[in-house]
This record gives sequence, C-alpha cells and structure tokens, in this order.
Amino acid sequence: MNAGGQDPTTDTADPTHAAIGDVDPTHAPIGDVDPTRAPIGGTTAWTTRLAFGAAGIGNLYREVTDAEAERALATAWDRGIRSFDTAPHYGLGLSERRLGAFLRDRPRDAYTVSTKVGRLLVPAPGATGDDLADGFAVPATYRRAWDFSADGIRRSLDASLERLGLDRVDIVYLHDPDDHAEQALDEAYPALERLRAENVVRAVGVGMNQTAVPTRFVTDTDIDAVLLAGRYTLLDQSGLAELLPAARRRGVSVVAGGVFNSGLLADPRPGSPYDYAAAPPETLARAVRLREICERHGVPLRAAAARFPLGHPAVAGVLIGLRSAAEATDAADLLARDIPAALWDELRRDGHLPAAAPAPDHG
Repeated sequence: MNAGGQDPTTDTADPTHAAIGDVDPTHAPIGDVDPTRAPIGGTTAWTTRLAFGAAGIGNLYREVTDAEAERALATAWDRGIRSFDTAPHYGLGLSERRLGAFLRDRPRDAYTVSTKVGRLLVPAPGATGDDLADGFAVPATYRRAWDFSADGIRRSLDASLERLGLDRVDIVYLHDPDDHAEQALDEAYPALERLRAENVVRAVGVGMNQTAVPTRFVTDTDIDAVLLAGRYTLLDQSGLAELLPAARRRGVSVVAGGVFNSGLLADPRPGSPYDYAAAPPETLARAVRLREICERHGVPLRAAAARFPLGHPAVAGVLIGLRSAAEATDAADLLARDIPAALWDELRRDGHLPAAAPAPDHG
C-alpha cells in the first residue's frame, strides 16, 4: 500500500451477489443496521462508511502542523466520521501520536481505530536528514525494519498502542506483505489470531494495493477484513476478478482505499499521479473522459470515485486520506451527494464499468 494506501491514495464475470447461504458459517453475513456504519466481518468491529486515512497528518509529502492536523480530525468528527486508519509507517509514528492525542478525550466506544503491523520502527541515533525518500516530511529519527514474525507483530502493536495512548485497537492489518507473504501467512497471521482471541484487537486483516495475496488470506485464513488500495476504483476494477467475490462468500469486509488512484481521479491533468507515478497518457485520457461524463450529469468526478466502491456488497466503507479541515469537509460532502443512476448507466455504456460491478444507490 506504499504510503498506506493513503491517497491513500486507500482494486470477468463473477458471482458478486452470492447467496447468504454461501457465506462461510464462521462469519456473519455482511449487512447494515446503522446506514452510516457497517460491521467488519462477523466481529463487533465496525467502520463508518467514510473513514479517515491518517497518512496525511503524518506529514505525507509535506509538513502539516499539529494545529492543522487537529482541525482536520475535529472537522471529520463533526461531520460524523468515527473510523480512523493509521500506521507506524506514516511519519515514523507521527500519525499515530497525533491521532491518539485527538482521541484521548473522546468516548472509547464512539470510534474505531485501525493500525498496521509488519514494519518496526528502530531508533536511528545520530541520523540526520528527513524521511522524504519514504514519502514523509519528518526527521529520520527512526528506520523501518520489516518484521512479520510473531514476536515482531506483538512488538509492533505494543509500540502502536503506546503511541496512540490506547489499551486496544479495533482492527489490525498486516501492512504490505508483498515480499513476505509466506511469513505473513505462517507466522504473522497466527499471532494476529491470538491477539483477537485475547481481545487485544477486535478484527484482523491485510492491507495491500494488489489482489493476489489478499485473496490468499481471504480463502486460506479466518481474517475479518481487507484494506484494498486502488484496486476497486473507476479506473481499476481488478478486485472484481477474485478478491471481492471471495470476500463476499467468506463474509470478509473490504475497506476500499486509494479511491482516487493516487490523485488522478481527484484532478485529471498532465502530470497527475496514478499509482504513485505520473499517469500514462492513455490512463489520463480515460480519467478525462470519466470527468466529462460525470460533469454532464452534474456530478464531480471526485464524488463518483468516492461513492463507486460502496455499490459492491463486500465493501464496508471507503478510506480517504485527509490532512486538512477543508479536505475533511469535501470528503463528507462527496459521500453525501446525490448521484443519479443515469451516470452509472452511461459509464457502463461507455465501457468504463463492467456489468459485474454493482452501482451504488442514488442517495
């Protein structure tokens, strides 16, 4: 997920509408009680339909002051956002510290927090310079060390809880185990399973910007959630091939991150990023065409991009990276906007959406 599926930038024919009877009995079916929230798998964890991606308040790409971070979080809270996603990777712990400070006086049962494991922060005494090589405008006082061992998972979570000032988190994701899939399956996942059994966490999952490894976790383990960055968007529906149908069958909740594909769907113009690099000309042309169709229906492209993943029954919520009060306000407005069914119909006719991709409702 790179900078955390922050755009975190947060994905054939398939049985996306599997019958409830097809759901594995170890999980409860995905369903809604409170329309602003959705359960995570068969657990007591939940997410608001719009979740706060906290890489930005960890100084992703540029510095954000403590005051700006607090205003972003406070505005999100005022707009009903109650789910917050962070990671040690984000600003070498800065995101977790800022999020924990904001939540300190809020009722613990009023919000949910997810963080990630797989990278340990190791002190780097005497280090100089910043962390911009890894995307964060913070001093390089720590170095990251990959560790998907059982001990590493425990140590990572203990450190996160200390930075957050919490005695538990709601969801823990294995963070980007692309090159460590076997250790993550054999050692890290059983450690998370034990933490869940001990009620240290309520739900466990994996967060990545690919579909193959998360599909293995969905089919071969008892995870509760997948944080999928950039693989179920208006530009990339690769999550439809295997991951989303498997998640639906198994009762695993998907949180869609990277809904703007690193920013291209927020502002398609020459030089706009797509999956952490400059968008290729043909991808930029597709994004511009998407914008033209949306504008013809009076809908900002950002609104359609934010809402699209919620049409799939396996998707519990969308995660949008926020760093300012203005961005938090905009994100909440996007999710609340009415989008006509005719827009989704035209996107299908124009070849941007496959027939297997369910459209969101209008409201």
